[in-house]
Amino acid sequence: MVVFDTSVLLLLLNPKTKPPIDTATNQVVKNASARISHLVDVLSNAKEKIVIPTPVLSELLVHAGDATNKYLDILNSQAVFRIAPFDQKAAIEAAIAMEDAINRGGIRIDAKDPNVTRGKVKFDRQIVAIAKAEGATTVYSDDDDVIKYARQAGLSAYRTVDLDLPPEDPQTSMDFA
Repeated sequence: MVVFDTSVLLLLLNPKTKPPIDTATNQVVKNASARISHLVDVLSNAKEKIVIPTPVLSELLVHAGDATNKYLDILNSQAVFRIAPFDQKAAIEAAIAMEDAINRGGIRIDAKDPNVTRGKVKFDRQIVAIAKAEGATTVYSDDDDVIKYARQAGLSAYRTVDLDLPPEDPQTSMDFA
């Protein structure tokens, strides 16, 4: 079981979404949507579930506009996806992570930007807490803080740039000109 954060989910649902920046090269990630689509195909074929935490769903829908129903139809009709709530088990996981951060120096101790809002820190930690509560092993995100919190929680975490490109079509035409 894996978790998709908003940045990754949006690339899947709307391929025209601005791709993320590869932090290693400072360049736009090439074929970002194709990488995500390929990952979904691989996970679906392996009968893996892609968990969409409700905070991710909420963030996705904030700017969905006319695409809201389309996005919900896709997420609710494909067996590979499962929407997961921030329930009691996730609340306990989030509380443990927040208490640990406070004990180590404050709620923002692990955030990339020390001036980040408390709300963003809590939101990101809720996503990771849902991942843990659901038994996920991996989180896919292009948010540095979500990546860091996931790894601190013992989960694997990957950015879009880390994903494989889809294999090239073996039936591509040859140019004899």
